[in-house]
Amino acid sequence: MFTLAVAAASFFAFIAAYHTYGRWIGQRVFRLDAKAVAPSHALRDDVDFVPTRRGVIFGHHFTSIAGTGPIVGPAIAVFWGWLPALLWVVLGSIFVGAVHDFGSLVLSLRNRGQTIGEVAGRLISPRAKLLFLLVLFFALMVVLAIFGLVIALIFDYYPESVLSVWTAMPLAVVVGLLVYRRGVGLLWPSIAALAILYGTVAIGAYAPELGLSFKLPAVEALGAYGKPVIIWTALLLAYCFLASVLPVWLLLQPRDYINSHQLMVALVLLVGGLAAAGLTGKASLSAAPMVATEIPDDAPPIFPFLFITIACGACSGFHCLVASGTTSKQIDTEPDARMVGYGGMLLEGALAVVVILACCAGLGMGVTTPEGETLTGAAAWRHSYDARITPVLDEQGEPVVQNGKALTKGGWGNHKLRQMVGGFVEGGANFVSTLGVPKRMSVAIIAVLVACFAATTLDTATRLQRYVIQELGQTLYVAPLTNKYVATGVAVVTGGAVALTDGGAGPGSGGLILWPLFGATNQLLAGLALLVIVFYLLRRGLPVWFAAAPMMLMLVVPGLAMVENITTDFYPNGKRLLLGFGVVILLLQAWMVVEALLVLPRARGVLEDAAADAPRVAGG
Repeated sequence: MFTLAVAAASFFAFIAAYHTYGRWIGQRVFRLDAKAVAPSHALRDDVDFVPTRRGVIFGHHFTSIAGTGPIVGPAIAVFWGWLPALLWVVLGSIFVGAVHDFGSLVLSLRNRGQTIGEVAGRLISPRAKLLFLLVLFFALMVVLAIFGLVIALIFDYYPESVLSVWTAMPLAVVVGLLVYRRGVGLLWPSIAALAILYGTVAIGAYAPELGLSFKLPAVEALGAYGKPVIIWTALLLAYCFLASVLPVWLLLQPRDYINSHQLMVALVLLVGGLAAAGLTGKASLSAAPMVATEIPDDAPPIFPFLFITIACGACSGFHCLVASGTTSKQIDTEPDARMVGYGGMLLEGALAVVVILACCAGLGMGVTTPEGETLTGAAAWRHSYDARITPVLDEQGEPVVQNGKALTKGGWGNHKLRQMVGGFVEGGANFVSTLGVPKRMSVAIIAVLVACFAATTLDTATRLQRYVIQELGQTLYVAPLTNKYVATGVAVVTGGAVALTDGGAGPGSGGLILWPLFGATNQLLAGLALLVIVFYLLRRGLPVWFAAAPMMLMLVVPGLAMVENITTDFYPNGKRLLLGFGVVILLLQAWMVVEALLVLPRARGVLEDAAADAPRVAGG
């Protein structure tokens, strides 16, 4: 019952925050106006700017922001105990992440659907715009490199997820054509698509019995680059090119809408299974430590690394790119922004809570060892913990002992992705199986959930990188970069080059090598977005405290983490790829903060040039 009570209290906090704090921000601070003409109407082109119903755009936004970040991050962070992770997820989502997402969306809505980097140029200075765009470019390059490789790894680890993810793409095109070209209502095509998708989940789960295999064989002629993970990465990036240049109504929007239904079903099963397991006492948080006393010896300190490890589960700078890059161009009316921006982040926080409980109480319900032994409770958690760590060996291959204790490492360079994702898949499947769903089908449902979240983030990130590169082309007067096909090609090639490079563990390890940068870069970006929001409020004489406090947190904490990574790991250990990205991103961040401080004394109460504001009707 305690596990269920923890979940219920967390969900209640999110619901209460939406109807109180979120409402106050929307009505009293941003003063959302239903009469204002949104960019989707003022600049409608039916390619990027498309007025969209609130439920549809919520599905696109949520599936785009909720990638593997709120899954992998919390799964790693429970090393420090489930309580610190849970507290940061709940409080961070309400007071930091949701404020960041909501504010970024509103600013873009009121600036012709421009990205937050473009808006920074008007609110702070033209140089700040260029700096922010460069930060966005490097941050999105890291996102593309990591998420492309993560999905490829999931396909390799859980081949039962392959068919569902790839089937969603042609289904989305069919739904898009039916709805937007044939005028068919959205309800029945989406229900039919959902039924087909869950049919493919079942096919994937029972593929061996059906004589099917979705394991991609290596292509010998390509040598090291013929590994399945590398081939999957290349295929995914090729798909992302198409998804980025096609009209949003044809592929991106209907696919995200279909996926949102599929993901919602999976989340309902997860929460229902959690409730059933909690009520029957099968799931107990006592299987895992509340506050850990034993962690791998190479693990960083809980402060500041808990914050950047959980990252997307509480606050993510990537969300400002989705909010201002694609979502703002599809919002129908301003009041929809609260549900989409603030509510979308709270739902992601709820997902992170479920992940924490699945990786602790869910795993404690039972795991099967490679030897076929079934473990439950603390023994199951311990088995999962042991699978994530390895002993530290000396040059002779012998365990290193210090103070009578064998040193261990937890794979903090790549976080042992398979074990981390596997912890959530297995623990979540235990919850779902409580409802009577066969375990094999339960595993397939959760694996597809993870893969679909990551896939929607990947193609959205490619489109966002295209916008950033086009804006850089305009800012730097490089005409070819303003072409959407050229910009998309640059986005795919740069992200793919980093993902497929040899990061020290063979070709294709570049994305995993960059993983330690993801959390700090992500939250530093959130700090900069909050900085832009603060300037928007200052110039209008509106309350700033609710955005200024999380801004300081998201600039200082991840900044400390980045500096510590650079000084204690990247530089001493000769990790040149990490060092280069880390130093460049940190310097750009610091420079932009300096730009803001120089402008701050003359910003309060002084409106920026209003020429670029979105058209608003009289009284708006």
